[in-house]
Amino acid sequence: MAVLEIEIMGARILREKASPVDTVTDEIRLLIRDMFETMYDAEGIGLAAPQVGVSQRILVVDVADEGEERHVHALVNPVIVESSRETGTETEGCLSIPGLEEAVTRPLEIAVEALSPGGEPVRIEANGLLARALQHEVDHLDGVLFIDRLSPLKRGILLRKWRKNRDRS
Repeated sequence: MAVLEIEIMGARILREKASPVDTVTDEIRLLIRDMFETMYDAEGIGLAAPQVGVSQRILVVDVADEGEERHVHALVNPVIVESSRETGTETEGCLSIPGLEEAVTRPLEIAVEALSPGGEPVRIEANGLLARALQHEVDHLDGVLFIDRLSPLKRGILLRKWRKNRDRS
C-alpha cells in the first residue's frame, strides 16, 4: 500500500467529470487500498479518485455516526439514486482545499447505488455524516468542489482567503 499525493484546488483533474470504471480489477482494488491509506494519512473521512490524480469514478469513506458506529465503504461508479427533500447545513472541509471550511446545505438522506470492490452491486441508504460525506465525494467525481455549493459572496471570500494562505506558503 502507498500514500498517494493529494491534488490541490487548481489542479485541472478536480474540475473534470471522472470516467466510469468498466471492470473492477485487481488494479482498481489496489487503488482503493491506496486511497484508504492516503485518506487515513491525511486524517480525512472521504476521498475520491480524482483527488489522487485518477480520473475514475471511485470513492472511499470512513465515518462514525452519532452512535459511534463506523461506516467504511469503497464504491465504484456510485450514483445517488434518491435524495430527501429535507436538507441540513453543516460545516465541510476538503483534503484538496486544506485550511478552508464552510457551511454547506445538502439533503439529509440519500441512497447510493454502486459496485463493491468485489464487483457486486450495492445499495447504501445513508443519513447524517455518511450521507454528507458520500454527496461530497460524488461531487468530486463530477468535478464539483464544496465551494461551488456556496453563494457567490461566500465563495469569493473563501477564495480570497485561500489565495492569501497559499501566498504565505
